[in-house]
Amino acid sequence: MRPVFASLFAVTLMIAALAAPDRAAWSQSSRTIRIILGVPPGGSIDFLARMLADQISNATGQTLIVESKPGAGGIIAAEAVARAAPDGNTLLINNNGTIISAILRKPNYDPIASFEPICYLVTTPQIIVVNSEAPYRTLKDLFDVARQQPGALSIASVGPNTTQHIGIERLKRLAGVNLTYVPYPGGATTINALLGGHITVAVLNWSEIGEHISAGKARALATMAPQRIEPLPDLATVAESGFPDFETDVWFGIAAPAKTPKEIVAQLIEWFRAAVVAPQVKAKLVAQALYPNPKCGADFDAHLRHQAELYARLIHDLDFKVE
Repeated sequence: MRPVFASLFAVTLMIAALAAPDRAAWSQSSRTIRIILGVPPGGSIDFLARMLADQISNATGQTLIVESKPGAGGIIAAEAVARAAPDGNTLLINNNGTIISAILRKPNYDPIASFEPICYLVTTPQIIVVNSEAPYRTLKDLFDVARQQPGALSIASVGPNTTQHIGIERLKRLAGVNLTYVPYPGGATTINALLGGHITVAVLNWSEIGEHISAGKARALATMAPQRIEPLPDLATVAESGFPDFETDVWFGIAAPAKTPKEIVAQLIEWFRAAVVAPQVKAKLVAQALYPNPKCGADFDAHLRHQAELYARLIHDLDFKVE
């Protein structure tokens, strides 16, 4: 090769190398990756994010921090990540609520088009529960009385317009019962109302109500999860209780802004998939009733699209309005 052509060839290779996304350089950079939450610090989402951030930092040397941007049903956090530079340094913990808020409130993000799906991370089962002094032992017991006394019994959850609220209204319609819905701002206030006898029944995360069930203060009637749950293997699902097409799961995943380079998305998938199933992480998550179930990339994208279609249909059919 002649010297002049060799020089031109070398320059061309250098330009191509500089122009191409450098996954290795990005993964070993000193940049800080922010994981954005749509809820205040504390609670299961914060616990999940910090566990994964610590695991990835320890495994790779990359700095990850967790930042809360609560408000407007998660819209503030989702919009912030949707607007962020698509460089892999700003990520969103998304969930059912990210999709529900987008359908009900029409924010400045699209739950599908505004993000690159990284991984579905964990699911946490929803439990239908009554005070231990209540006479109901099964979901059928509850619904039999509800049909005899329309509107007299109350059912509560975090709400309104949450995953749990939509699940409740769907179940009421399927069962043909009139239970008065009572929304509460959080799990703790819902539990206080249940244990204090102010409401008949509640839908709660296992992580919130599990210790009260174990202590005999509350009684589980069914789980809304698609399968029976590990802590209560004898507890029937709603589907097994006469409603075979029913399930309501709360899930948490992670996403990056749209147009994040594929090489960076692949690196993030590798990190988060490994972190959520690392034995020391998985054990701590399961202890909090956060069950790892990593579905990444195209599989997570398919899940998000299915969820968007499902919630759009349910919100329309159940005539949900912003409250």
